[in-house]
Amino acid sequence: MGEDQNFPTQTSSHCLCAEQSREEAFHPVGLLWGLLGMEHDIETPYGLLHVVIRGSPKGNRPAILTYHDVGLNHKLCFNTFFNFEDMQEITKHFVVCHVDAPGQQVGASQFPQGYQFPSMEQLAAMLPSVVQHFGFKYVIGIGVGAGAYVLAKFALIFPDLVEGLVLVNIDPNGKGWIDWAATKLSGLTSTLPDTVLSHLFSQEELVNNTELVQSYRQQIGNVVNQANLQLFWNMYNSRRDLDINRPGTVPNAKTLRCPVMLVVGDNAPAEDGVVECNSKLDPTTTTFLKMADSGGLPQVTQPGKLTEAFKYFLQGMGYMPSASMTRLARSRTASLTSASSVDGSRPQACTHSESSEGLGQVNHTMEVSC
Repeated sequence: MGEDQNFPTQTSSHCLCAEQSREEAFHPVGLLWGLLGMEHDIETPYGLLHVVIRGSPKGNRPAILTYHDVGLNHKLCFNTFFNFEDMQEITKHFVVCHVDAPGQQVGASQFPQGYQFPSMEQLAAMLPSVVQHFGFKYVIGIGVGAGAYVLAKFALIFPDLVEGLVLVNIDPNGKGWIDWAATKLSGLTSTLPDTVLSHLFSQEELVNNTELVQSYRQQIGNVVNQANLQLFWNMYNSRRDLDINRPGTVPNAKTLRCPVMLVVGDNAPAEDGVVECNSKLDPTTTTFLKMADSGGLPQVTQPGKLTEAFKYFLQGMGYMPSASMTRLARSRTASLTSASSVDGSRPQACTHSESSEGLGQVNHTMEVSC
């Protein structure tokens, strides 16, 4: 990335900040730091993306970039997780970039009639504009559901921009005709919020109509523009299979090259999809985290457990070596990705077992039961 692209320009973003000094407005460094913690609309080849930046860049460290699930936005999907007390130990070391899918942010205007919502591939292709705009060298992505699919596709198309991925509730499979017909039928017999809830929550949570389910039903119906949500929902359900295969299983297999942590709650609607995704990834760079008692949204119901697992993941990549680890109880030894990072260079991944001092390829499922 050239030096002239390291900072945002006045023409490529519509900043929603209230005030900015004249000196900041004409100094690229001042402009970048003046916009931190603010909302931005970033121009991309497929339209504007609403982005919120939290914190400040930390040298050559990657940014943490999030992408929410369908039916949500970055606030509904990630606020509980990123506001969790122990998460602050992580966010003080990284700048966080929250991306909202087109038209899904709070207060978004309804798209005009005939608007063509970007395909899942196009949503992924919008992200390099965000990375370039803020001068990030690469990112560690955290995606949930549809957002996990988008980030996986992003990493497949632009592998040099992605250092690691945390994929929650990812389904690597496209919809078959039977699934498509079932989705259409559900849309005829249920409201859009209720249809989306069946994607987000476990059947047990829906049957019990928990307080969390009631809260999300109300917020999905009131906070997210329903016409825009319908477009996103339709596009997600029209997705294709992720083109990934475990190395060695097929000729010229494509897979995610970066370290990956797969996360799913027990009995979550995405459980089968995440298990299948795990079977298609390189076992030497993949950790599979199945969380007990977490339902369909583990980042909301069990933020402490997920925070602790994320710390381990980052440590395996060579970051935060002295971070405290006290809360995570595991039923098995976990395989994490280890790496070294010198002078800001990208780590080269290898695997190790937490319980051993030497390096090895110990690949087990991490099941959180605490």
